[in-house]
Amino acid sequence: MDPIKLQIRPTSRSTALFSRNPRQTKPSSIVAISIAISLALVISIYVFFFPAKDSTKYGIIIDGGSTGTRIHVLGYSVEGGKKPVFDFKRGLKSLRVNPGLSSYAEDPEGAADSLSELLEFGRRKVPRNLWGETEIRLMATAGLRLLDVEVQERILEECRKVLRVSGFKFRDEWASVITGSDEGVYAWVVANYALGTLGGNPLQTTGIIELGGASAQVTFFSSEPMPSDFSRSIKFGNITYNLYSHSFLHFGQNVARESLRELLSNGDFSPAAGSLHKKMYIDPCTPKGYLPDSSMLSLGSVAEKSKYISGLQAGGNFSECRSAAQMMLQKGKEKCSYDRCYLGSVFMPKLQGNFLATENFFHTSKFFRLHEKALLSDLMVAGQRFCGEDWAKLKKQHQSLYEEDLLRYCFSSAYIVALLHDSLEIALDDERISFVNQVENIPLDWALGAFILHITSNLDVWEHDWITTILKDDSPTLLSIIAISAILILIAWFISKWRKPQLKTVYDLEKGRYIITRIGRSS
Repeated sequence: MDPIKLQIRPTSRSTALFSRNPRQTKPSSIVAISIAISLALVISIYVFFFPAKDSTKYGIIIDGGSTGTRIHVLGYSVEGGKKPVFDFKRGLKSLRVNPGLSSYAEDPEGAADSLSELLEFGRRKVPRNLWGETEIRLMATAGLRLLDVEVQERILEECRKVLRVSGFKFRDEWASVITGSDEGVYAWVVANYALGTLGGNPLQTTGIIELGGASAQVTFFSSEPMPSDFSRSIKFGNITYNLYSHSFLHFGQNVARESLRELLSNGDFSPAAGSLHKKMYIDPCTPKGYLPDSSMLSLGSVAEKSKYISGLQAGGNFSECRSAAQMMLQKGKEKCSYDRCYLGSVFMPKLQGNFLATENFFHTSKFFRLHEKALLSDLMVAGQRFCGEDWAKLKKQHQSLYEEDLLRYCFSSAYIVALLHDSLEIALDDERISFVNQVENIPLDWALGAFILHITSNLDVWEHDWITTILKDDSPTLLSIIAISAILILIAWFISKWRKPQLKTVYDLEKGRYIITRIGRSS
C-alpha cells in the first residue's frame, strides 16, 4: 500500500485557520509586555518629576531694605512631590550688611559690590551641587521706592550683573522693587503661617501692622467691600483670602522723624513759638539737655542740618511730640474721597480681628521692657517718663546704646501712640495688639512670606501643568522618556517575535481534514 502523502498548505491559509481557534491565539506574553512598558513609563515620569520624599531643597531671597540688605537662605523639603514643608526654626540662615541699596544712588556699582559678602554667605550655606537649581531673588522695598525710577533701574541692573554669575538660578525679573502692598501681604502670610491660621478660616486670621524705616504697612482680612487699589486676593490651599493691604510711604519711623525735623526747622510746627525768637524752635521729641551732632542727622543737605542744629532747643515733651506726629499723619485728610480715612486721605476699612505690631513697634516696646501684650497706655506712660528725663541721665542709664539709637525712643513712643491710637483708633486699653517680631521662634520677616508663596505657587503651577512641562521643546525629561519608551518597545518586539510559534498546515488524507502543527525552532 502506498504511504499516505501529506500536502503542505500555503502560510496564508494556515494563518486563516489559526485565527479561527481562539484558544490557540491568546497573546498572554504580549499583554504582559504591554503592562511592563506602561509601568516603566509611569516610573520614568515619577523619577523625573517627583522629588524624593523629604529631599532638602533651598531658596534665597535678598531683602533690599531702606537701612540695610539682608540675605535669607532657606531650606525646605517636599512631601510626595506636592506639599512643601518649611523649617524656619533651623532651616533659616541670614546675614545683613549696611547700608541699604538706596544709599548707592550716586554709585550703582557700589550697590552691586555690597552683595558680594551676601552671595558668598549663600554659597557656604547651600551645597554646591544644588546651586544651579536654587532660585535667588532680590526684592527691594521702601528705600528704593523713594528714589526716581531711573535711579532704581540703574541700581537693579548693576545688581543683576552680579546675580547672573552668582552660580544660583536667576532671571532678570527676579531682581525688582516690590510694592508696599506686596510687602504687607508677604508679612501677613508668614505671620499666619507661624500662628497656624494660614489655610484656615479667614475670620480667624491675624492682621499685621509693620513700622519700618521708610514706610508703614497695614494688612488684614476684611469682609467689607474695598476699592480694587486696596484689595489683594491670595489663595493658599483651597482657601481664598480677600485682604486689605496698603503701604504708607513716608510714614516709616525714620522718614517720619526727618519730616518732623523739617517741619520744625521751617517753623511749620512750634508749640511754644510765642515765647521764642523767630529763629529758634523747640523739638518736643528730643530729651532735654541734648546737644545735636550733625554727623548723627540724616537730613538731606548740609544747609538743612545746619539750620536744624542752630535753631534747636530740646523740649523733651511727650504730649507735644505726639501732637506733632498726629499732625503729620493726618496731613491731607481733607482730601479724603472715601467714607472714612484713618491716615491722610487713604482708604482703610475698620480694623478687624487681632493684630501683630512688628519691626519698630516691637523694638520700641522691647526697649521699654514691655510685655508683648502690653497696652498702648503702658507705652504712653513709659514714653512720657523717657521724654521728660534729662539727656545726661539717660546716657548714663543706657551706656550700651549708641546715642543715635537712644535718641529715637522719645519720638518712636509718641509716634506709635499717635499712629495706633490717635489715627487708627485702637483704644489705649485694647488687648488685640501684640508687639512681636517672631511667633514660635519663626521671625516675622516679610521675606519668609514671599518664600512661602513662591514655593507653593511653583508647586501648584507644576501640579496643574506638568504635561505642558513635559512637552516643552527643550525638556530633557521628554527626550529621556521617548528614548526609554523606544528601547522598551524594541525589546518587547524582539521578545514577541522570539516567542511567536512557527506553524504549518497539512492535509491528512487518511482523516480527510487539515491539521495544524508546530515547527520546532532551529538552533
